[in-house]
Amino acid sequence: NSAGMVPFKPYYLTENPPYRRAVSAQRCLRLSDLDEVGHSPYHDTFFEMLGNFSFGDYFKTEAIEWAWEFLTQVMSLPPERLWVTVYKDDEAAADIWRARVGFPSERIVALGDKDNFWGPAGDSGPCGPCSEIHYDMGPDSGCDDPDCKPGCDCRRFFEVWNLVFPQYLQHPDGTREPLKRPGIDTGMGLERLSAVLQGARTIFETDL
Repeated sequence: NSAGMVPFKPYYLTENPPYRRAVSAQRCLRLSDLDEVGHSPYHDTFFEMLGNFSFGDYFKTEAIEWAWEFLTQVMSLPPERLWVTVYKDDEAAADIWRARVGFPSERIVALGDKDNFWGPAGDSGPCGPCSEIHYDMGPDSGCDDPDCKPGCDCRRFFEVWNLVFPQYLQHPDGTREPLKRPGIDTGMGLERLSAVLQGARTIFETDL
């Protein structure tokens, strides 16, 4: 699979999926980022994708709160090193980060389709806005711009986890309609999480 959600794609489209929540650890093969491998500190072709999924069950609030709890309380990542991106039109996600998590507004960055709208996998299927959690690798890893933040082309901000909110169904002609049962599709690379936890500069310098 190229993404962790591919085996679950039909479950977003049926009223009676075999289960409403799932957690996964899947080996994925992805060639779409091939030109980045070797140049980027966090792109590779064969990796292990960790995910949690909802098929018409919980939605944005729980996904965001649980992601924050996992990274800061279970994994003990320092909150001050984390930044968040949201889709430019998804004010609901930004509100949840601010009001429910207490995340500072100055570290929430709104970006467009290229960065913060995911899918579909293939030419049709579930898709939606997403919210990415980035780890600040420090000024020495980036450019000299004092306003550097996620979305910059430098390597300072290391995307760890992508919280995708499948709330649309895209048809082969590109048109979209609201998904009858919106859900959650999150993906976090084991290699990226390992790099951050071990203080490695790239995914190729961890104990994996």
